[in-house]
Amino acid sequence: MGHAGAAAAAVRYLGPGPVEPPARPRLRCVPEGGRAPVDPAEFRRVLGNFASGVTVVTAPATESGPGPAGFACQSFASLSLDPPLVCFMVGRASTTWPRIARAGVFCVNVLGAGQDELCRAFAVSGADKFAGVAHDPAPVSGAPRLAGAVAWIDCAVHAVHTGGDHHIVVGRVTALGTDGTDRPLLFHRGRFARLADD
Repeated sequence: MGHAGAAAAAVRYLGPGPVEPPARPRLRCVPEGGRAPVDPAEFRRVLGNFASGVTVVTAPATESGPGPAGFACQSFASLSLDPPLVCFMVGRASTTWPRIARAGVFCVNVLGAGQDELCRAFAVSGADKFAGVAHDPAPVSGAPRLAGAVAWIDCAVHAVHTGGDHHIVVGRVTALGTDGTDRPLLFHRGRFARLADD
């Protein structure tokens, strides 16, 4: 299935009209009354030791949308060199993901070390996340490419998979670039971090 087919499938899954966030799925890996193998708080604490980069995933406005869409995302990774694929994970209850799915394209903006506040702005719901944010259109998708990002990856939706309480979104890379002038913003143990000087 090409990116157009994957995007169409995502839109069919979401259905027409206004999008209401789905109820949190009731997913269990143990029988009713059984004991969960891992405490969620401990899971979060231990996995927080894995430092990750910080991105903002954006999508262009669509005919049915109020404007461009975007959200802060630390669960982003490269996936394949041939073909060039990347992936990100987004919560199934996200109100931004349906807008990205309808667009069928997105741009991953890798944030720089001084963009903490920009990340926080894109981590909230209900606000105009693009107010006062400098950006230009990515060359293929037209999704917002944020000023000051250390790298950007322009993509088309290639596939969407379910992974527990998240969607796993695979994007086929159509263009990419970097300015190579800044260090990336990191997230570690629940807070922002930066690479130390060499």
